[in-house]
Amino acid sequence: MKLEAAGRRLEARWIGPGPEDAPTLIFLHDGLGAADSWKKFAPELAANLECGALVYSRAGYGSSDPAPFPRPVEFMHDEALISLPEILEKLAIRRAILVGHSDGASISLIHAARASTRDRVIALALEAPHVFVEPLTVSSIAAVRERYASEVREKLARLHGPGTDATFQGWADVWLRPEFLSWNLEELLPSVTCPVLVIQGEDDEFGTARQVESIAGRVTGPVETVLLPGCGHSSHFQRREETLEAMAAFLHKHLMS
Repeated sequence: MKLEAAGRRLEARWIGPGPEDAPTLIFLHDGLGAADSWKKFAPELAANLECGALVYSRAGYGSSDPAPFPRPVEFMHDEALISLPEILEKLAIRRAILVGHSDGASISLIHAARASTRDRVIALALEAPHVFVEPLTVSSIAAVRERYASEVREKLARLHGPGTDATFQGWADVWLRPEFLSWNLEELLPSVTCPVLVIQGEDDEFGTARQVESIAGRVTGPVETVLLPGCGHSSHFQRREETLEAMAAFLHKHLMS
């Protein structure tokens, strides 16, 4: 399908019923991901809930148009407050469930707290969100940058093709910039009033349970948390069945309420 936001063409696909017939799951990928990162997970969750689903690659990812470089420190705010509301308006999505991973989870929180279309969000299902920068995050991203050419680039090229280097450099550059150390979403969290599910791997190499605790202690809507032992940063891939079950159970409960 054709999708454009903030003046850029985006790789996107629609799954299941349209927004006039059912709520819409909107899948927001991580900082090195793309639409294809969700593979079978998105259609399985959509079918379980009998919802529609929008899966798309943000600008600078997959086969979407390039993003500006260097990325601004507020790049996640731009996605949440400019691009995503435009997408909801253009596609006439009135009942949205944001399913976000890592950067995509942070974008979901910002949107639910501050966006002009926040009243359309009926729930958040978040995987490994960041609401502040931890030393672990910075050191892990620096380590990935060291391994990029020898170990990482080939895997990322399957998602991003000719734009792989720009995608990686844009992500690593902004997270490792000194001024990004003060990036923090905690003051926004009390404005999140919809139901929130947070799933985190206990062995997540990019964040600790402090992220989960901060969200659970600050949002004002109903919140549930799941910590998965022996799981890293990508629970929908590493622990797919448990993640699918947790999201489906949580969203069934709140869709029916």
